Amino acid sequence: MGVALSILSSAGISTARAAASAADDPIGIWTGTLVADRGICPETRAPSTLQIGTRRIAFTPADGSQTLRGTRDGPQGIFHAQLVLSDMNHKPFPMVFEARPSGDTMSGTYGTPRCRAHVVMTRPGSNALSHFLGH
Repeated sequence: MGVALSILSSAGISTARAAASAADDPIGIWTGTLVADRGICPETRAPSTLQIGTRRIAFTPADGSQTLRGTRDGPQGIFHAQLVLSDMNHKPFPMVFEARPSGDTMSGTYGTPRCRAHVVMTRPGSNALSHFLGH
């Protein structure tokens, strides 16, 4: 890792970039486990993933098969994604996720008609160098 940091430094990339706040540099992959606030939340059983691109975002609760998609909300720093399914009675079943930068993490809220949960997401440690290099 020291060699990689010295290469980054010699290439003119500051090692301070490693500690960039989520507001300054939100693009990339963020992970965290949802914590139920109320209701029945099976999505709390496994880590979830938030992927932020330059224009679009995707949130996968419990890294399952359903992906909520959305867009970045301009300069306010709010990230919103949703997916509307049909329940067994053919009624809409909305799934909504909203996150905002909080220091070097993303703070999010997830909700469905049966669940409300919160999450603090961080960048996976194994992807940190890849994030600096833009991979």
